[in-house]
Amino acid sequence: MLSMPLSGGPGPAEESLWSLRPACREMESKVSEGGLNVTLTIRLLMHGKEVGSIIGKKGETVKKMREESGARINISEGNCPERIVTITGPTDAIFKAFAMIAYKFEEDITNSMSNSTATSKPPVTLRLVVPASQCGSLIGKGGSKIKEIRESTGAQVQVAGDMLPNSTERAVTISGTPDAIIQCVKQICVVMLESPPKGATIPYRPKPASTPVIFAGGQAYTIQGQYAIPHPDQLTKLHQLAMQQTPFTPLGQTTPAFPGLDASPPASTHELTIPNDLIGCIIGRQGTKINEIRQMSGAQIKIANATEGSSERQITITGTPANISLAQYLINARLTSEVTGMGAL
Repeated sequence: MLSMPLSGGPGPAEESLWSLRPACREMESKVSEGGLNVTLTIRLLMHGKEVGSIIGKKGETVKKMREESGARINISEGNCPERIVTITGPTDAIFKAFAMIAYKFEEDITNSMSNSTATSKPPVTLRLVVPASQCGSLIGKGGSKIKEIRESTGAQVQVAGDMLPNSTERAVTISGTPDAIIQCVKQICVVMLESPPKGATIPYRPKPASTPVIFAGGQAYTIQGQYAIPHPDQLTKLHQLAMQQTPFTPLGQTTPAFPGLDASPPASTHELTIPNDLIGCIIGRQGTKINEIRQMSGAQIKIANATEGSSERQITITGTPANISLAQYLINARLTSEVTGMGAL
């Protein structure tokens, strides 16, 4: 997915963004005449920066989209790397909202290219979340329907083969010019109205970026609700390695020698620089977070004092490669959680 910069509401030069192109208005009148102007709900999957662009400064952009389109636009909670944007309303209101989102993303791409050496302009990309039971109708027999949509709109359309985690929904990715995307959404809406979902739909709910991690019996667990769920193998293995190879011995103890076994790997040092405004989420209240990271990773972690005139702080991690890897993983998880939560209203 494209990474969109955060943006505020429209300035004088952007007014055209909020006025629907003639092609869009013409399409809406045709849809209304065709008797398809019924209430519908469309769900979009977006990354944090894309959501930040839609929300705008102090929520101005999304407020303007709601007012001008007449659609209800709801955004899921903000502590996840991915967010669900739900658009509900009559089909003409939905198309207006999609037009505004598509043109906003195109503007973001244009702005990002002003600082880039790229010569070709990437397409606007949106991801819809569609019940899996409707995807067959969207693809059509032998792929006939999706081929027809691609050819008639000029947009690229891809239906994911697998369902999104813990749901009965699939991602449908649409790429192209804003006008092609709106034409494509119109046709997808027609298919969804003609082929309602079969059976119960379990909606996709993005997981928070960082959940508490507990280590017990050499296994890592994350807390979800009232249950401890085994964490992915990679983190468990990192923790096991870190604990097995930690070279630091508590004071007053000696490491017993085992004939025929090599000593633990020598300690090495790794340095990171973290922006001053993010160092607080690494340290935590009264040092609770940094102490957790030290305990889980088995690494020594030192945070340098702030230096005058510098916007960054240096973190020095000392330990075995496994200690350092786990410490870096846990620090990055804290940073990701903090940064992706910034787009929240």
